[in-house]
Parts: sequence; C-alpha cells; structure tokens
Amino acid sequence: MVRALDDAWALAEITGDEEALLVSPARPIVLVRLRDADASPLAPSVTNGDLRVGLFLPYTPLHHLLLAGIGRPIVLTSGNLSDEPLATDDDDALDRLAGIADAFLAHDREIRARYDDSVTRSVAGRESIVRRGRGYAPDPLDLPVATPEPLLAVGAELKHTFTLASRGRAYVAPHTGDLEDLETHRAFEHNLAHLERLLALEPSRVAHDLHPAYLSTQFAVAHFPPDARIGVQHHHAHVASCAAEHGLTGRYLGVAYDGLGLGDDGTMWGGEILVADLAGYRRMARFGRAPMPGGAMAVRKPFRMALGYLYGAEDNIGTMSVPTPVLPELATPFLARLDPREVAIVRTQLARGLNAPLASSAGRLFDAVSSLLGIRDVAEYEAQAAIELETAAGRSEADAARPGAAPLPYRIGRVDELLVYDPRPTLAALLEGLAAGHAPGRLAARFQATIAELTRELCAGVRRTTDVARICLSGGVLQNQWLAEALLQGLAADGFEVYINRRVPVNDGGISYGQAAVAAARLAAI
Repeated sequence: MVRALDDAWALAEITGDEEALLVSPARPIVLVRLRDADASPLAPSVTNGDLRVGLFLPYTPLHHLLLAGIGRPIVLTSGNLSDEPLATDDDDALDRLAGIADAFLAHDREIRARYDDSVTRSVAGRESIVRRGRGYAPDPLDLPVATPEPLLAVGAELKHTFTLASRGRAYVAPHTGDLEDLETHRAFEHNLAHLERLLALEPSRVAHDLHPAYLSTQFAVAHFPPDARIGVQHHHAHVASCAAEHGLTGRYLGVAYDGLGLGDDGTMWGGEILVADLAGYRRMARFGRAPMPGGAMAVRKPFRMALGYLYGAEDNIGTMSVPTPVLPELATPFLARLDPREVAIVRTQLARGLNAPLASSAGRLFDAVSSLLGIRDVAEYEAQAAIELETAAGRSEADAARPGAAPLPYRIGRVDELLVYDPRPTLAALLEGLAAGHAPGRLAARFQATIAELTRELCAGVRRTTDVARICLSGGVLQNQWLAEALLQGLAADGFEVYINRRVPVNDGGISYGQAAVAAARLAAI
C-alpha cells in the first residue's frame, strides 16, 4: 500500500488505465509492472522475483494515519493464514494469528461479513479482475437470460465464490478461498446465509460442477433434491461467464485454458475449444492428453507432470508422417537432476496405470514446461510453476516476448473428429534448445508464442466447419498477461470478435457466475 500516486509512480510503470483503477472508489489492488525489477527499493521477498507488484491506495482513515506515520510503502496483507478465511473477530485473530503477529490493533466495531481486497489489472487497455471482493462484490451483474426461479450457483473448489440469482440479476459473492480447508467451507456457509438474508432470497434451484468430489458439489447434493440440481461442465461455465457478462446469447467459440476440470468423457480437461451458447456446448478441439502421475501430487510437483509427458503423452494424434520425437532421450539432463527412485516410481505408475488420470490441460502443460526448463520443479503455491514461466519469458529479450515471435514446432491432428494439438514436437524443440545452450527465458517466451499461434490455428479450423466468428476467452491460464493480450490481438487480426472476462475473474472465481448463466438459460428453455 502506498500513500499517494507519486509513491506508486516511483515503484512502477503505471499506464493511464492502471492509474484510473488505483484511484477508483473501489480502491482495488492493481497489478502493475515494476519500474526496475532488479533494482527495486522493495525487499526481494515482496515480489519473489516477479516483474509485477500489487499496489493500492489507502481506503480507510486508519490507513492514511499509518502511512503518514511510517512515511513509506507498507506490505499490507489480509488477516489470515494462507488458504484460510479472514479472521473477523478479536478472539479468532488472537487464536489463529498469534504465531505470526507481534501485536494486534483491536476495534469495537463488529465485522459483519468477510470481504478480501479485490485484485485487478489492465489487459489490452481494459480492466480484467483477478479476485472480486471489497469494492466490487456483491454488486449485481446482469444475466442475459433471466432465471424463472431463484437459484444458487455453488462454484468450484479453488478460488471459491458462489452466486445467488433472481430474475435478470446475479449477485456474485466475494472470494472465499479454497473450499478444501474446513474453516473456508464454514465461511462459505456463513457468507451464503448472510447474503440470502441481505437479499431476502431463498433459492429453489442449485447449479454445480460435474466433479462429484468437489465440496461445492457435495454441498449441492446435501441441500437440494435431485430434481432441483443442475450440473454444469467446468469449462462450459468458464466460457459462459465471459459470454454472459458481455451479454452474448448466441453461439460463440469458447477457448477454456485452465488447470483441471472434469470433462463429460470422464477425463480431466483444461485445454479446450468449444462451440457453445449459454445453454449447451460441443467440444471441437483440445490439447493432447498426458497422464498425471499421482493425481494431485503432479500438480504440487510439476516435475511429475513433465515425466507424464515424457513417458506417457498421447501418441495417436492424426496420421501425419512426421517422425515422433523420442522425448526421454532428449531429456537426459532433466532426468539426471531428479531422484532416480521417484522417476522409477512414476514410470511404474504409468506402466500400470496406477493413479495417473489423463488430462488435456493447458495449465498442466505450462507446469511441465516450467520443470523441463529448470524453472520450477516443486510448487509451493498454486500455479507457481506457470507464473515463474511467464516471469522468465518476460525477462528474456524483448523481441522474443512480443506477439509474432517465432513459435516452436507443433503439430495438429485429428482424434475422434476433434482437432488435437500434439505437444510432443514442441517439447522436443524445448529440450533441443536447452541442449544447444539457449536461455530458458528465451525458450519460455517462444513456448508462449507457440500456444498463441496454435490457438489461432485451432480457432480458424473450428470456424471453417461452424462459421462461428465470436470467441470468448476464459480459464486460469488466461491470467498470463502476455498470452491474454497476444490472443486478443492475434484473433482480432484473424477477423474474430474477441471477448475476455472483465467483471468476474477468468479463473475459478468466475465459475459460479457462469454456472448461474447456464442454469438460467436452461430453466428459461423448459
């Protein structure tokens, strides 16, 4: 938190759009580019090597007093441990935060609801919110198709939000956290009861994710009878959230790039192109599949995901005569730095099909590439490997990080009438580039350019068979600033009408709004 705009300008390169966000009444945290990342006056631990920093201005009298007294920017964080909900009363704070806080400033005013600080950014000159909380939630959003019955959309598992909808309005609750934490789940139930009272709204229908293990899905099952439940596929909810906030009711191409979501074929999706409207969708293209050795462990340990691609990448993509690269032979230096016992365990898992679910995920591919390039093998927080891959690309030569930089080799074939991106030639080129002495950052930038280029090719291929020329971009991978802007510019140059989430996050924080829009359209069609 900085005292005034002058202090913000001293730390970061701030555009006019970003300045407008900083001084807006909502006073959100705004992600901006550091003026000189290698010589910043901020402690290295504040940004942990990132090229961006979240800045915001005071929004209470107490903040102004603190900053005037201290006389420099302060690190101002939420009153909670990582992944836990905010502490909302003194006793709770004294209990949960005693191990990390040296002192507590108490107050006699009760905190009635949890509202984390909102986080936002500017993408291609327009706001694209990352976390929707204080200053934004629960301001209503329009539903393009009004719901005939009041409904609750319970969202996903991570970056959880829920949405209450009535008629043509959707009230997206603030960011809660990850539902797998018990305290966060309790906070969700408390916040839901609070918002229902505030709106005098009792939902008769519930929209939920298809994944039966999500605690949000289990909440829907426990509290609503079967005929009141509406299952919404994860990636359809992503792209529908984008379409709905832009008021689109007709068909569009939905590009959904994220970590994981259960597909309707029983595999995990995450690199998908759909032809959709608010009520339904058809899958048209995807990324090639790879096994996730250890399931969730492959998310926490990206090197396992890299091994999944090396030893188990989908190999029946198309009928092209291009030679298939033998990835393990090219990855000898990568394998040499890993514990051989863990490599052997993973290879056994893959050979026997033990706890190695298949995923067509863009997010997991970013993780694997981050590990193969030696950037991040083990993640300490969600998406760390992909974030550091983007940072490494941004630190590379300027001409390598611009849209239009030379992509790496890739291949697109067909499987079961779907266009499928085969990542094996791309991975082989990365490993060959490392062997030739190319900098990991330069290769990371070229990888990003490859994803942008092949996405344009996939969308062009789908347009030829469907004649749909509107595109909605969504999913957590689109938090990659470079990729989001490259796709907005590149697809527009290809003649598409391109949209991206603005008022709800592209990540799972926007899922509940997408679920509400889908459920409303389906109910209206009955």
